[in-house]
Amino acid sequence: MLAVALTASTGCTDANAGNDADVVVAASLELSGNAADLGVAYQRALELRAAQINASGLLGRRRVTVRFQDNRGDPAIASSQITAFTEDPSVVAIVTGACAECTIGAAERIDARRKPTIALSPVAEVSAPVSQRRYIFRLAPNADDNAVVLGRELGRAGQRRLAFLSSDDAYGRGGTDALTREAGKIGAKVVAHAQYAPSDADLGHAARAALAGNPDAVVVWGYPPQAALAVAALRGDGYHGQVYLDADAAGDLFLGGPAANTDGTALVFIQTLAIDDVIATTPAKAARRQWFQDYTSHYGTYHGHASFAADALQLVANAVARSGSIDGETLRARLETSQIDGLSGPIRFTPNNHSGFMPQALTMLEARAGRWRLAG
Repeated sequence: MLAVALTASTGCTDANAGNDADVVVAASLELSGNAADLGVAYQRALELRAAQINASGLLGRRRVTVRFQDNRGDPAIASSQITAFTEDPSVVAIVTGACAECTIGAAERIDARRKPTIALSPVAEVSAPVSQRRYIFRLAPNADDNAVVLGRELGRAGQRRLAFLSSDDAYGRGGTDALTREAGKIGAKVVAHAQYAPSDADLGHAARAALAGNPDAVVVWGYPPQAALAVAALRGDGYHGQVYLDADAAGDLFLGGPAANTDGTALVFIQTLAIDDVIATTPAKAARRQWFQDYTSHYGTYHGHASFAADALQLVANAVARSGSIDGETLRARLETSQIDGLSGPIRFTPNNHSGFMPQALTMLEARAGRWRLAG
């Protein structure tokens, strides 16, 4: 039996106003290819959260259903899928995955067809500027916020010679810019910056380039599979210094395979990956613990980014419940004033800011004995 903690803000809560049409959410995700690790986690989270929302009765006689398509991380495929979603009158909202270009390429179509979309990408340009992204919202850790937390930790630890190892794409470049700014604030020097292609499976060359400057610490900015490969390559080259990972590098709860030698690696992320260390002192923390247990019970492990996808679906369901409507303009207006304590942390959208994840949810984790724990 699924335990749920699902709420919508008070006000107009008749989710059956007008008609009882199902709430169909279409998802264009990276279910194969380089980012399949994330895409599959998103799919699982959306399926599980849909079942929980339906069991809760939040939508009355309506049911939320999610239709999935695999975009393979290809912007052209994603654009075609999203265009079809926007033209389908049965689709109420869209969820897109980590690939920034996949959503940006369809931004004009999304706005023109007034189809509310929540992207799970860390790239700021997906949802900004709001004047050109009125119907696009973003729910993922922000590069600038990640860099602030990392910079604070690097300063506290006295790390002054830094190397960056990042993916050569919009996500990696944005992270590099943010980290460079924060490094300057703590008087640290960037002694090397190495990049790798998003499709690379052998990161040995990039790791050696990062270590060429003899750094005190290496910051890896990459999605989960390649971040794990990067750490393995650094250790394989004999590097015993501190390695830091940005939030989007978070993957499975248990660290096996190429990540088996990551003990001591630090990660900026939300507390959910270390939920056993968190005391459930508030309803929100209790809900996060229950979500973690439900997901783990279904899938055998936990993926760090699952909670963001679950929150995306919850936001859509809440908007329908609050308005009693599945009209695109009505839901957009509800979404951009949404404020919830979500499974990923506090979420606050405003008319001027469609990036809803709040930075205070970020903390430092550390890999110990094959799994993530709260640092300190």
